[in-house]
Amino acid sequence: MAVNPLGEPQAGAERAAAPGNLAPLSLHVPEPRFRPGDTPDYSYLDIPAAGTAPRPDEACPASDTWGLTTGLIRVLDDEARAVGPWDPGLSADHLRRALRMMALTRAFDDRMYRGQRQGKTSFYMKSTGEEAVSIGCAFALAHDDMIFPSYRQQGMLISRGYPLVDMVNQIYSNRADRLKGRQLPIMYSARDFGFFTISGNLATQIPQAVGWAMASAIKGDTRIATGFVGEGSSAEGDFHAGMTFAAVYNAPVVLNVVNNQWAISSFSGFAGGERATFAQRAQGHGIAGLRVDGNDLLAVYAAMRWAANRARSGHGPTLIEHFSYRTEGHSTSDDPAAYRSAREAAEWPLGDPITRLKRHLIALGEWSVEQQETMDREVAEEVRDATRAAEKNGILGHGLHHPFHTMFEDVYETLPWHLEEQADQAIRERRIKWPDWKEEG
Repeated sequence: MAVNPLGEPQAGAERAAAPGNLAPLSLHVPEPRFRPGDTPDYSYLDIPAAGTAPRPDEACPASDTWGLTTGLIRVLDDEARAVGPWDPGLSADHLRRALRMMALTRAFDDRMYRGQRQGKTSFYMKSTGEEAVSIGCAFALAHDDMIFPSYRQQGMLISRGYPLVDMVNQIYSNRADRLKGRQLPIMYSARDFGFFTISGNLATQIPQAVGWAMASAIKGDTRIATGFVGEGSSAEGDFHAGMTFAAVYNAPVVLNVVNNQWAISSFSGFAGGERATFAQRAQGHGIAGLRVDGNDLLAVYAAMRWAANRARSGHGPTLIEHFSYRTEGHSTSDDPAAYRSAREAAEWPLGDPITRLKRHLIALGEWSVEQQETMDREVAEEVRDATRAAEKNGILGHGLHHPFHTMFEDVYETLPWHLEEQADQAIRERRIKWPDWKEEG
């Protein structure tokens, strides 16, 4: 029998069969609180009153923020009033623009979802219930700051004025798709709008954002970067590698974990959410951290503005956890009824972000139910018009794609001979298979 360095019997089959006085080991497997058919009860959540979180100076030591990683920064109270030190004091015009961008994003999501169900595209991912995260962050950043998004930040691109028709073209992968069909639907790339290419490889945007911010600092630029992941993706190694580089080099970056409670069908506990908040990871890396009510646009705006100012003034990175809820499926390929209670979204205690901002504007006397209804119709028509324009360029399975030869282009200034040969061979084979096919362009 093998022995360990102390001359004691080596643990093995014999030990497992005769454990003696030792209790057997056990493995903890996280389990969500509610399953399909259960009645959700969110009383276990510690949701502090709005306005109670202190607001430290933007230049404070990182340790002064760590108490803010366990509660929630909230501005809008139950009466839809803006209260407390985090109230950013935005004008009514600013609030109305933010409300419109949230409504436009939701209208866009709804129409693209229907388009997928009609077979016009293969795939779509909605951000319903999370619009305040994208819009609040977009409004708080400078227009030329660089965004490294995940796949539910379409509201940031919309807020920056990117044409809706170009977004639909990309989703339909048609002949007007700026990415020429080289990305999955919804994985936009818009360099001129400071919107880095969305990646299907989870968490890659975190080290990319940190690296871009480090390069900006090296060049003596004034632009900062921000990166987004879902709470599930924060379990990836790339997230922690990026956090380490951000801390070591004091990178001018804001890193965001959008905790919408579910990573596809796995709840947040599988990413470590049972042990601590995601914002508390800031303390382990020695950087500033904030945890914010992700359904409160004013709180999201205030937190991002605070972190952006801190990064821009040379005081280093901040990790923000946006506490929210994914009200619909992970994507059009997902059925959330298979793994969570159908009542979860309705019972979510932080409410709907659009409704909350609308109520706030009404309470200020700056909005009305009638104005909201008019605006909802307007944004729906805006999305409809963009969709109709894009459909003239083609939809899934109906031709009108980019010329076949373009799949070999845009890498080399001059196409190498061997790729020219491959392109010619591919086109010949396609003509043999589809004799009536004619190359465009």
